[in-house]
Amino acid sequence: MSASQDTPADSQDRPASTQNRPAGLDRSTRPTKADLAAASNLTIPDVLAADLRVLFSGINPGLYSAATGHHFARPGNRFWPALHASGFTDRQLHPAEQQLLLDLGLGITNVAARATARADELTPAELAQGGQILAAKVRDLHPRWLAVLGVTAYRSAFGRPKAAVGPQPDQIAATSIWVLPNPSGLNAHWTAPALTEAFAELKAAAGDC
Repeated sequence: MSASQDTPADSQDRPASTQNRPAGLDRSTRPTKADLAAASNLTIPDVLAADLRVLFSGINPGLYSAATGHHFARPGNRFWPALHASGFTDRQLHPAEQQLLLDLGLGITNVAARATARADELTPAELAQGGQILAAKVRDLHPRWLAVLGVTAYRSAFGRPKAAVGPQPDQIAATSIWVLPNPSGLNAHWTAPALTEAFAELKAAAGDC
């Protein structure tokens, strides 16, 4: 259920938390079971810049994303298809192409940084702390919209127990907040067409670059 994550860099340029990621994984290589086990609790770099149109925030990296270093990388995650089908991108990007989002005014981060097999392995305190860190990141980079992918995580991270999918009444400084459904393939309550429609509503609100 984990909802998430830079072009591979030399190991000396990587954050310390990514230095033990299995080597040699590229866009055509799937991580092994051993790779996935070794990815537990790793973090991966954000895709960030100042003044973005939309900063998408997953819940936390899944093991597949942590093993590859790419957000929303697990096959079956519907983030990249929904991003394309809703009009944010003119073609469906591969997770390894995530840096191309910056040219479109889009970015990716997470509420909680550490990778887990499932998002429900995160504690409420971890989500609340993650919400504070995310809010500080938003204040520094002032995107037009923060889109949190997962209403349950948003409720916990920002103390809004009655929040629903869609635009939120709250802001972080001048940044508006939108909650999107979790694009994980495990979130069967949201079909692909419904997920695309939810993304398209945000696309209409965010406008073009």
